Amino acid sequence: MTERKAIPSVTVNYKSTGNSTKSNELGMRSMQERAYEKRGEQYLLIKSPPASGKSRALMFIALDKLNNQGIKQAIIAVPEKSIGSSFADEPLTKFGYYFDWHVIPKWNLCNAPGEDGSKVNSVKSFLESEDKVLVCTHSTFRFAVERLGVEAFDDRLISIDEFHHVSADEDNVLGSHLKQLVARDKVHLVAMTGSYFRGDANPVLMPEDEAKFDTVTYTYYEQLNGYEFLKTLNIGYYFYSGAYADEILSVLNPDEKTIIHIPNVNSRESMGDKVKEVEHIIEELGDWQGIDPETGFHLVRTPEGKTLRIADLVDDDASKRNKVSAALKLPEVKTNRDHVDIIIALGMAKEGFDWIWCEHALTVGYRSSLTEIVQIIGRATRDAPNKTHARFTNLIAEPDATEGTVTDAVNDTLKAISASLLMEQVLAPRFNFTPKNPQSGPVQGFDYGEGGYDPNKENVGFNEETGQYQIEIKGLAMPKSESAQRICKEDLNEVIAAFVQDKQTIERGLFDEEVVPQELTQVRMGKIIKDKFPELDDEDVEAVRQHAITALNLTQKAKETLNNDNELSSRSNTALIDGVRKFTMDVRELDVDWIDSINPFSEAYAILSKAMTEQSLKAMAEVISGKKLNLSLDEARDLAKRALKFKNERGRLPDIKSADPWEQRMAQGIAFLTRVKAEERNG
Repeated sequence: MTERKAIPSVTVNYKSTGNSTKSNELGMRSMQERAYEKRGEQYLLIKSPPASGKSRALMFIALDKLNNQGIKQAIIAVPEKSIGSSFADEPLTKFGYYFDWHVIPKWNLCNAPGEDGSKVNSVKSFLESEDKVLVCTHSTFRFAVERLGVEAFDDRLISIDEFHHVSADEDNVLGSHLKQLVARDKVHLVAMTGSYFRGDANPVLMPEDEAKFDTVTYTYYEQLNGYEFLKTLNIGYYFYSGAYADEILSVLNPDEKTIIHIPNVNSRESMGDKVKEVEHIIEELGDWQGIDPETGFHLVRTPEGKTLRIADLVDDDASKRNKVSAALKLPEVKTNRDHVDIIIALGMAKEGFDWIWCEHALTVGYRSSLTEIVQIIGRATRDAPNKTHARFTNLIAEPDATEGTVTDAVNDTLKAISASLLMEQVLAPRFNFTPKNPQSGPVQGFDYGEGGYDPNKENVGFNEETGQYQIEIKGLAMPKSESAQRICKEDLNEVIAAFVQDKQTIERGLFDEEVVPQELTQVRMGKIIKDKFPELDDEDVEAVRQHAITALNLTQKAKETLNNDNELSSRSNTALIDGVRKFTMDVRELDVDWIDSINPFSEAYAILSKAMTEQSLKAMAEVISGKKLNLSLDEARDLAKRALKFKNERGRLPDIKSADPWEQRMAQGIAFLTRVKAEERNG
């Protein structure tokens, strides 16, 4: 076994206020109450983390629409059958609400036999009945719309759970159906998701359709900060060489309740036989003692004498796997911490899987999308008695210069870093940015630190209750259009997701020693926003760009400050908050130009260099440097625009011989365009 190299990317500490788990007089938790306030909206989008209570929030809203808003019926569509159980009967009146939630068994099509296509007759029968609620899969709903037409659903509530499965791409059938339903404007829609971004480049909804939705946002920070027990969450990656099963105990603690997701059989990390991989992991953990006859769990005795109960969801033998799956749905799963110790899965135990005791989500190999990683992390972020710490570890094979697959290894590593950067952003408190000007003053409810608000500098305030920062930035552009304001308020993480997933951006940010930060923060980020939101004009693109890069760079700089300051990183409650405060206090001025001059990937590289061997790091750098790109025409045009702004501010054009590399780069952009125009003139 090689030396342990587990390097945490970020650890976020929470205050455990208990606010997100307390119920009001109607039996609603914090997020549910916030969603219920918007119950009158025709189109509602709920963005809220796993375990925050989205299913019950939908019940409250649907019951109000059915009883008070003239809606005939409610149809809830979930991505897979197992999630249908989240919408089972609930005696809500027992907790203070006006109505109970009831689904007649025959209308929960997730439990019904048969294929999705054959269940369309059941949907038709339901629509013709007087009954109120139907639960089905996304697939069944798609078939039903195709066969019955969108008009068949008039005056109904349609709720789409795990809404990130939808895409505005024309090949996404569910997305196409939703577009038709919105265009007809005869249904109410409630969309719910824990990760409102996709692993691909397609938007979930087109801007003109999304503009019709009212949004309820409940952040990871609010959710976790309001828990009763869970105090810290760690996100990290671990690089290994050889077979992962030989090194798994370097990151797997048998005393922690763990879900292990082994790699897809076609991935680099796979050892070629998923059943043998499970057996290998079991052998590493201890001596196999047999199978529990009631649950089907493996019983394994560790060297310390503890007997582990291990659920194997990888075995293709249907009778064995069904028995294990059934054991994981027993009521004691929620009440008995020792019902199961470790779950080993491949394609299961992700979205909608509820095991509150899970302390460690351990994933081998990179997963296909960022949304999948968010869902897996969500398995470990439930609150449970005596569970104070949770973590996610991505176990990745190191790039090896001798391998023929070194390029694939580099790509997987870059994807893992992208996921880590995004999760750091998702887990942090929410940023509200305002320009610093002579009229600026303190905002009520925000704590500005020891000295209070200082009118002579840029201030950072924090509201512990709402988990929000109020940060003044000199020279900050503010969004003008409603669309740009919504993006800055609701969707900065979606912008950051697109930026950190952009291959050219992360490659250059990590490994191009000659890169000028502004090429990433201004040119690349600007292009990504323009491509993602083509409806925005240049001023709004720039405003969104400034907000997004400021949020990303402040989180990265706070992390760097924490990693370099032992006193701060050891604090139990306010580490990240203090990291942002300390970092902003240490700089002379918090202005946009200075923020743009920070490479957003520098701290990620610092962590990577500690986590990897020098040989692997060199192998990555060589792969990336071998395909260094020349300036494109679009980038040159963007540089020329920024050079014009430079001229307006300083009275001269950028100098190609300047000592400032960014000024040099803008001058190179002008020279490139001049050369292109000269070549066009000369034919």
